[in-house]
Amino acid sequence: MTDPRFAEIGALITRFGDQNYGEAITQMGHVVQCGQLAVEAGEDDAMIVAALLHDVGQFIDDAGNAAETLGVDARHEEHGADYLARWFGPEVTEPVRLHVAAKRYLCATQPGYAETLSGASKLSLALQGGAMNPAEIAAFAAHPWFAAAVRLRHYDDGGKRIGWIVPDLASHEPRIVGAMRQTES
Repeated sequence: MTDPRFAEIGALITRFGDQNYGEAITQMGHVVQCGQLAVEAGEDDAMIVAALLHDVGQFIDDAGNAAETLGVDARHEEHGADYLARWFGPEVTEPVRLHVAAKRYLCATQPGYAETLSGASKLSLALQGGAMNPAEIAAFAAHPWFAAAVRLRHYDDGGKRIGWIVPDLASHEPRIVGAMRQTES
């Protein structure tokens, strides 16, 4: 029997899963590919869950369409982390909250990184503040979830492969439910 908490998250993702938000693959494809990259990297369950759920904020109030249609940053990372905080601790929510900051950091510190971004990521980068300045770099690098956020960002960037078939979201239910804090179902 499906855990009702997983069912709620899964329904939100599935509702928007066929959208592509400017990418070459669907959001559902992106979700499961990011999770698979974290699995293949040997990450713990919390990071795999963060990889699977990092864009859940895109599906709240249709935030995923904000950059393309409205030309605004809907701060999906903040909304997603806040939504997930109902069930998960900071080991899941903070990498989710910081994955956009990690993109801005990598653009500022890794030569050539910005050129590897998808068109949709480049558009959103401009709306999210662009590459970090030196003060932002120092503050971000000192954050306790810095390393996890950078790893998550790499899964986010890599999880956009056309035709790559990986396990579906439902196959991750035990991992996702297992990473949840003990709460009322």
